[in-house]
Amino acid sequence: MKLVLIIISLVILCICSALCLPASAKSVGIFAYGSVISDPGSEIAAVRVNSINAETPFKIEFGRSSRMRDGAPTLVPVQEGGAKVNAVVIVLAPTVSEQEAADLLWRRETRKVGSGRRYNPPAHPKPNNVLVKKLTNFAGTDVVLYTDFPPAGKLNNPTPQQLAELAIASAKAPAGAKGMDGISYLIAVKGSNIHTPLMAEYEKEILARTQSTDLQQALDKLKPGDKKTPNQ
Repeated sequence: MKLVLIIISLVILCICSALCLPASAKSVGIFAYGSVISDPGSEIAAVRVNSINAETPFKIEFGRSSRMRDGAPTLVPVQEGGAKVNAVVIVLAPTVSEQEAADLLWRRETRKVGSGRRYNPPAHPKPNNVLVKKLTNFAGTDVVLYTDFPPAGKLNNPTPQQLAELAIASAKAPAGAKGMDGISYLIAVKGSNIHTPLMAEYEKEILARTQSTDLQQALDKLKPGDKKTPNQ
């Protein structure tokens, strides 16, 4: 009799646990192919339960000059040029809904982590609007979110020379002291084993303009507070 009661209790517990799950209990992840890989932000890191290596189904390139990084080039999805690159799907805890995941990603991208503000898709996106888009049934995950920008917010046919100029300028700006500049970003991207068609020549251009042997040396020469002024 006691065994029967125990079994009944376990069945009831399982039923109650299932009922407590969200009606749309689906797996949700965030697609990281840039700085999000090494720096997802405290909110995303707190609900991260797994990481899945994957390749982007769309092409990526240094195709945006980021206002929040003092103009530094950053990776974005592109229609022309670029390449599919190595990426990571950050799988979130099952208690995180799709909307909550979109909120987390948007706050991370807009530097509003901890504010509690929510993502509302703009009806008429402006160039600097962060757009949260999604893939379904990707890398074993029901919904995978990623960020993009309107076409007007991207560089038009960027060149290695243009990217190097933007990266160097950002390293000299306040972003350089914060590690938010284009050269620091490029170092992080290389560390994530990501490669794009423009990347090698972009790096060479930075090294040539700063008379450096590697990116860290270039950054040390340029960031605010350093007495060295490289010839360009």
